[in-house]
Parts: sequence; structure tokens; C-alpha cells
Amino acid sequence: MASNPSWGAVGGSAAEVYERDLVPAMFAPWAPRLIDLANVQPGERILDVACGTGVVARLAATRAGPSGTVRGLDISGAMLAVARSLPAVEGARIEWLEASAVDIPLPDATFDVVLCQQGLQQFADRSAALREMHRVLTDDGRLAVSVWSRIEGSPGMAALVQALERHVGAEAANNRRAPFALGDAQELVTLIAAGGFPDIETHTLTETARFRSPEDLVAYQLAATPLSTLGALGDEALRAIAQDVRAALAAYLEDGALAVPMEAHLVLARK
Repeated sequence: MASNPSWGAVGGSAAEVYERDLVPAMFAPWAPRLIDLANVQPGERILDVACGTGVVARLAATRAGPSGTVRGLDISGAMLAVARSLPAVEGARIEWLEASAVDIPLPDATFDVVLCQQGLQQFADRSAALREMHRVLTDDGRLAVSVWSRIEGSPGMAALVQALERHVGAEAANNRRAPFALGDAQELVTLIAAGGFPDIETHTLTETARFRSPEDLVAYQLAATPLSTLGALGDEALRAIAQDVRAALAAYLEDGALAVPMEAHLVLARK
């Protein structure tokens, strides 16, 4: 194991760690993919559902330009507080809204584009959320969604889940397995179609997640995801998890840094 495990040095709230460390490592590379799939145009009205700290919303704002509008919606006030604290981007002004995706407090037919990056699989009622996204779209509106594919397509997370199962227990392992709940592409298409979208296209793509070390992957997942709500782990468990993850991901180390593939399904649906 590396001599400088990162968990003792990870500072800030979960939302701050998420924005500072997980967004550039895991989520920022996917934002242009989603925006390109949606074909966001200048002047369009855009809603980013489950926006988190706003990586997709900010890119959408630059594409929509000054004549466009962007709303970022998330149920987490902490995530939105970080989003509001970040420097403004050139382009559309972004409004941040704390609300649930299953009960969007906005009028019908308000948006040309609805975006949702890595949120749909986390919703308690996915069908209700999709019906709400359908409702707020204009008649010719577009929905662009991304979700992780099967966990086998993300070996870094698979290694973490296996280590958690071994050294912590099923609850912790299932917590980090949950983001891959819509890994079956056909199940995803069926779900979106049932939300009222008749015209659907899917793409399964791979990007590279980059961490300074396998220990960083472990540290950031412990600090910046719902796993942090399960309580602190002892030093012995932390060392064992990190050792297992490092050993499992040896093939993905480049000069000590970790570059590991992550696979996702991207879906474009038209109302």
C-alpha cells in the first residue's frame, strides 16, 4: 500500500469533497458527453435534475449562452450550497432549486431540455421522477440521462464493493453497489419508455476515472458519498480495504496514479 493514504487528509463536508475530488475524477469527463447527446443549443431552456454541485448545469449554461436559461435542481441543500459558492460561468444564468425529482415544483412544458447525470438510479421512485421530467418538457423537448452500466464495467468500484463486503459488511457494500442499479440497458429503456417517452436511443460508452492513487479512490468514496453516513471505520478496516483495492487495481496504475475505466449508459429520449 502507498505510504500516504489519503483518508486522514480529506477535509471539508461531503459536498465539498464531492466537488473538489470526485467531480474531476469521476463526473466531469461525462458532462460533455451528456450535453453533446442532448445537442444543447443557444437560447434553450434547460433543467438539470439531481444537479449535485452543478458540473452539468455549468456546462449547459455555456452552451445555452446568455439568451438561454438553466435551472439546477437537487434535493440536497448542502450540494446546492457548494454549487452557489462556485464562480459563475459565462453564458446563461443558473438558478439553483432545492426540491425532489419526484415532485418538481415547476410548471408544465417549461423546458426544451432536461438533463440527469447519474441521478435516476438513486431516486426512490424512478417512474415518478421520469413522469415529472416528461411533464416539464415542451412537446418537442428532449431528455438526456446517464447512469452507470453494470458494475463489472467499472472495475474500481467493483474492487471497492468487494473490499467493503469483505472487511465491513453487506450494508456498506450495497451502499456503493446502488449507483449501478440500472446497469441493464434494456431495463433502463423500458423504464424511460414507461415514463411517456416513445423515441429513445441508447449508447454505452467508457471514460477513464483518474485518482492520484487507489487510496484516494477509497478515501473520496468514504468521505463524499452516502457511504459517509454509515459511520467511521477503524484504521484496521481502512488499511485492509485500501490494500485490497490497490491489489485488485494493480493493472490500472500508471506511475503510481490510478486510471480506471468506468462504463455508462447514455440515453436520449424525445417527448
